[in-house]
Amino acid sequence: MKELVEVIAKSLVENPDEVVVTETEKEDAIVIELKVGSADMGKVIGRQGRIAKAIRTVVKAASSKSSKKVIVDILQ
Repeated sequence: MKELVEVIAKSLVENPDEVVVTETEKEDAIVIELKVGSADMGKVIGRQGRIAKAIRTVVKAASSKSSKKVIVDILQ
């Protein structure tokens, strides 16, 4: 899942070198944290959060075979 979020985010931003994705596993969930440069934050979130929601939807669909819930957090 980490690689999927990284590929999507790097294709959206102007500075792909500033994209950092970390994956943390908890008991019942996998937390994926996405950090991008401040100039690219709007491109990852999108108007009214549409792109962020689309990223979360794609990750949820990709993780449907897994028994754990996947949470995508976008950090500054």
